[in-house]
Amino acid sequence: MQEPEITEELIQSHGFTPDEYAEVLRILNRAPNFTELGIFSAMWNEHCSYKSSKKWLRTLPTTGPQVICGPGENAGIVDIGDGQAVVFKMESHNHPSYIEPYQGAATGVGGILRDVFTMGARPIAAMNALSFGEPEHPKTKRLVAGVVEGIGGYGNAFGVPTVGGEVRFHAAYNGNCLVNAFAAGLVDADKIFYSAASGVGMPVVYLGAKTGRDGVGGATMASAEFDDSIEEKRPTVQVGDPFTEKRLLEACLELMQTGAVISIQDMGAAGLTCSAVEMGDKGGLGVQLNLDHVPQRETDMTAYEMMLSESQERMLMVLDPSKEAQAKAIFEKWDLDFAIVGETLAEDRFLIIHGNEVKADLPLSKLSSTAPEYDRPWVPTPAAETYAHDDEALATDPIDGLRALIGSPNYARKQWVWEQYDSQVMADTVQPPGAGAGIVRVHDTDKMLAFTSDVTPRYVRANPVEGGKQAVAEAFRNLSAVGAKPLATTDNLNFGNPEKPEIMGQFVGAIQGIGAACEALDMPIVSGNVSLYNETDGQPILPTPTIGAVGLIETPEQLIAGHAQEGDFALLVGETPGHLGQTALLAEAFGREDGDAPTVDLEAERRHGDFIRENGAVMHACTDLSDGGLALAAFEMAEAAGLGVTVDDAGIAQLFGEDQARYLVACGFDQAEALIVAAGKAGVPISQVGRFGGTVVRFGTSEAPLDELSAKYRSAFADTVT
Repeated sequence: MQEPEITEELIQSHGFTPDEYAEVLRILNRAPNFTELGIFSAMWNEHCSYKSSKKWLRTLPTTGPQVICGPGENAGIVDIGDGQAVVFKMESHNHPSYIEPYQGAATGVGGILRDVFTMGARPIAAMNALSFGEPEHPKTKRLVAGVVEGIGGYGNAFGVPTVGGEVRFHAAYNGNCLVNAFAAGLVDADKIFYSAASGVGMPVVYLGAKTGRDGVGGATMASAEFDDSIEEKRPTVQVGDPFTEKRLLEACLELMQTGAVISIQDMGAAGLTCSAVEMGDKGGLGVQLNLDHVPQRETDMTAYEMMLSESQERMLMVLDPSKEAQAKAIFEKWDLDFAIVGETLAEDRFLIIHGNEVKADLPLSKLSSTAPEYDRPWVPTPAAETYAHDDEALATDPIDGLRALIGSPNYARKQWVWEQYDSQVMADTVQPPGAGAGIVRVHDTDKMLAFTSDVTPRYVRANPVEGGKQAVAEAFRNLSAVGAKPLATTDNLNFGNPEKPEIMGQFVGAIQGIGAACEALDMPIVSGNVSLYNETDGQPILPTPTIGAVGLIETPEQLIAGHAQEGDFALLVGETPGHLGQTALLAEAFGREDGDAPTVDLEAERRHGDFIRENGAVMHACTDLSDGGLALAAFEMAEAAGLGVTVDDAGIAQLFGEDQARYLVACGFDQAEALIVAAGKAGVPISQVGRFGGTVVRFGTSEAPLDELSAKYRSAFADTVT
């Protein structure tokens, strides 16, 4: 096949700026050919190179005594004691999911699972964080249905429990939904595998499914804004097969036990190109690939197509040559391809051969560790105006305010979503979706791991620094509320076009807030993903830096996972000045998004979280307070127990304010008395705000039957989005 001429239009279509292409010419001292242009494009795009974000990502806290492996590998790894570790990461599949929701979401799940098991871990849990446009937007229902079905279809067939996540709706996502996928796995701390190649002349082995044309150019597509040509991008979306991935998992874990694996990397974004370059670059080696040996499921594939294909369920490995026969037999047993496609080189070189012709000959390090890096201009987000308390919101009947929340798909119960996911497979799920954190037992031990994800995008837009802090703090509270000691976090930083100083300012502010909170709460960032250019026709998404977090419950006695009981006292831990700016009440009852984000006191967050965990044994139930404040938290806790609840204070700011560092606790009289005494000694604010029991939800003198509110709460989501 005749390769196309390198024209200005072709260069632009590959995402290069004039300065970047000039740098390619300088590095090569010649013009690149078509395959080389594609390789540079794949490695230098935003999705793979992090060229706009690296400067700021380096400022995040990433170390701690619990951290075994921080950012830079396929996933982060944290010690959980007894020679065991948890491996986890969150990653986006936003652009593909908007173009082709089922396959985009499904392959997002597949990709994050490979990130985990390529390090030697068996996946034990998955979560997802989803952001969609307005329910009435013509594309939203199709996107919701396709994304949820894709996540369930892949995760269920693969056999990993989906234990948590979040779903939100906002007009800012009308042209750009977000699909953030999380996975975690368990590994013995002395059996971890890394991606850095080592040894010269070592065989480079292709493992898994065959290569096709699906996903060619996917990473470049994910590094650009959308416009009205979006439907033309459908061929760049990958197609997944969870049953093949399951076989790939088992084959890889079996192979790892033989000692044959020197290094291993999954083929994700930019496929063969990125996996080979990253393995070589991390090991300070070059790589030669002979594409004639790459297993293919389509005929007449070009070098360009094979190098940029993002066909799923594939791995690349550097192999101990003495164990080639043993390794090959394992993959043949699992009916997967095993092919030696190249070797490691001593020199800094990425050499691609196809049909006895050199299709690319590039300095490998220039593709990865020395790729372009930008210090983008940025402007701080202007301070938001303070919310004025003298308006219509304060005159709301509190039960009507609650109805506005539970009747919205943002705050209604989302069982329509999680009932499509298998949350019980592997038989170790302790707490399935529906609470602040999912909990999975560490098999054959008394330990449990808790998983959560959170962010409040309207806070981040109003005040990126406080919004970034709040995302970490809420994840910390979600874990503390179930008795789990927070260990570490992963982030999925979803923003608009970083070339706009105001968008870059949102990113910088959020990073500053996230970093401060991770430091103060001892929750280092150990892995993550940056997704930029989430814009359509120039309209950005809300800044959405999703935080995934993992916590450890060392003994069953530490678990807080019960329900409120008849006659229980409702105790509020924390203070309630009554912050109404940017609250769920304003958004859902009045369609308003004014005011500043709540201030996050990180010292109070840590003190209150520690207090909850230290005193969990006397609590029947606990939840943190976030969206919807005390009103929504009290209703959700009561509804889960099938009980009514009375909250004594009917003040709107006290009920619906979203002040931070707060928890609601249900416990009996003696336990309440003990908690109040303990709180006094610890310097933690605590007060009785009501009682659980009966069949009515009552805020002050305003009330409604629990049955009526529960029916609305459990039906509103499906009624709105199906």
